[in-house]
Amino acid sequence: MVLDGAPPRADLVCMQAKDTNPSSQDVRANDSAHDDVPAPGSGKSGLDIIAAYLEMLPASPGVYRMLDREGNVIYVGKARNLKARVSNYARLGGHTNRIARMISGTAGMEFVTVGTEAEALLLEANLIKRFRPRFNVLLRDDKSFPYILIARDTHAPQIMKHRGARNRKGDYFGPFASAGAVDRTINMLQRAFLLRSCSDSVYESRTRPCLLHQIKRCAAPCTGEISLEDYNKLVDEAVRFLRGESQNVRRMYQRLMEESAAELEYEQAAKYRNRLWALAHVTADQSINPEGIEEADVFAATQAGGQTCVQVFFFRTGQNWGNRAYFPRADRSLPVEEVLDSFVAQFYDDKPVPRLILLSHDVPNRTVLAEALSTKAALKVEIRVPQRGTKTGLVEHALANAGQALGRKLAEGTSQRRLLEGVAERFGLAAIPRRIDVFDNSHIQGANAVGAMVVAGAEGFVKGHYRKFNIKSSTLTAGDDYAMMREVLTRRFQRLVTEKGEAGAPPPDEDCEEEMLPNRPDLVLIDGGAGQFAVAREVLADLGLHEICVVGVAKGPERDAGREHFYLAGRKKPLMLEPRDPVLYLVQRLRDEAHRFAIGTHRAKRAKALSANPLDEIGGIGPRRRRALLKHFGSAKAVSRAGVEDLKVVDGISAEMAQKIYDFFHERGR
Repeated sequence: MVLDGAPPRADLVCMQAKDTNPSSQDVRANDSAHDDVPAPGSGKSGLDIIAAYLEMLPASPGVYRMLDREGNVIYVGKARNLKARVSNYARLGGHTNRIARMISGTAGMEFVTVGTEAEALLLEANLIKRFRPRFNVLLRDDKSFPYILIARDTHAPQIMKHRGARNRKGDYFGPFASAGAVDRTINMLQRAFLLRSCSDSVYESRTRPCLLHQIKRCAAPCTGEISLEDYNKLVDEAVRFLRGESQNVRRMYQRLMEESAAELEYEQAAKYRNRLWALAHVTADQSINPEGIEEADVFAATQAGGQTCVQVFFFRTGQNWGNRAYFPRADRSLPVEEVLDSFVAQFYDDKPVPRLILLSHDVPNRTVLAEALSTKAALKVEIRVPQRGTKTGLVEHALANAGQALGRKLAEGTSQRRLLEGVAERFGLAAIPRRIDVFDNSHIQGANAVGAMVVAGAEGFVKGHYRKFNIKSSTLTAGDDYAMMREVLTRRFQRLVTEKGEAGAPPPDEDCEEEMLPNRPDLVLIDGGAGQFAVAREVLADLGLHEICVVGVAKGPERDAGREHFYLAGRKKPLMLEPRDPVLYLVQRLRDEAHRFAIGTHRAKRAKALSANPLDEIGGIGPRRRRALLKHFGSAKAVSRAGVEDLKVVDGISAEMAQKIYDFFHERGR
């Protein structure tokens, strides 16, 4: 039986296991068939609750979840033998502080049996990422990796950066470690192969070549400067290069350059020469291009100061496509091998798996992990801990980068903590703030009004918690900043109050290595003066959130930075900090980040409104018919002026659709 509420992949794993193992089952903490299991809140200790499950557990592979008294998952684990693993928790003594805290906090358990240990490992990684349990190693930076996409759903393929689901027809290359690495590679590929990067709407509306053609970055298929046949040859050459055939492409351009020069076609020879230069730049930009490494990911982990850094390098088609440092949340007592083991399993939960994975440390589940990833990727995946040769140099290089990144992180964390101590002192907070919410609004005379919230914590800005608010009130007077701020704050904190579990994080645990970012802020900064400050206090008071400190940040005389006025409860006059106070600089950075995010959100909304095509509002008009109409008439405005007979001439527009388009524009005008 599949566990209620399990994610899709978990369901799939369980169902596959059930096909091969008829005894697969799901045991729940609140299963009425097992009256001997203590219910959550029964007053029994965690040890007693865990021991009560032993009789019903099978000696087969599976995944178990430990729940606290509120039903929250606090730990997810896998086992080759569920009964043996859980019995370890039920014995007295011999546990680490972390395990002892975990056992004492357990009020219930849930189990899923699967067919193999490899399936259990995949399911465990999936559930950890879904429930984010307190006592597991957590991969905190879960942003998707960027790819290069050569889209082939148009006559002239487009090169572009891509994130997310691969639901567009084309060739995907990656992953790249960062958007910057993708941008640099696309820039170089445009120099070498002259591929277009403009959107389809821009491509279809061009009547003369754009600037990119003038600076020799695009072949301009939009205006016929190159035939589609020749342009698609360039696309095929770019694909071959990205697939690792760089030497073949170079030799081809070398031969073409020499042939053109021999035939006295010096202008054409110069074009091939320029492409050879650009290709040299693409490969030279890769910091390491190891011999014999076509496709591999390199993981190197190091620990210091109670934190772990995992540095990941990506090699594809024999080229280094960048690296990224991760700082997983893990208990201080966990050795680096266990952290790396759990990290790698979670890392590939939603990412493509390469054929080779190189590790800096031998992990406990290396064999099972290789089997699980091979099953997931449908190809043989090898996991190695190299001891000699070129691969050892790669791991050592990644390990050195991990140590440097962790050193920078620890230094920044120390500075940030001192700044937050200063914030608590200046603004009269009872403790160092773990979360700061900063609010700002942006609009132009009330048009395209948006609110923005940025979040900062002990490690700086937490962009995953940023929020934008489209101002929805229909009764709001255009440009009424106070009303806008009231709507944004009400929506933010109303949800905090009403949703279960949103009121804040569990109380701090002195033994816990790091507290997760709570949902309830300790400090709210409002970009505005006395009026906005009063609105914020009123909203929080109406919602019963009196304990949250609110500070209004207003620019000083002549709006000079450094002369800000701070509005606090209980003060008749605003507070001013010393011009060189580090806390002042921190608040300025927070306010400027909120301003940047609000302005960016407003501009994006305004640009979307300006580029909105009225044809998109007509039912039955999809991309193909829209392209046909724009190609025939030149613009949406010309379509709006066309008669029914003129519309019927367009390919794909029936008489019924022509009448529908005509009625849309003319009824709209009345």
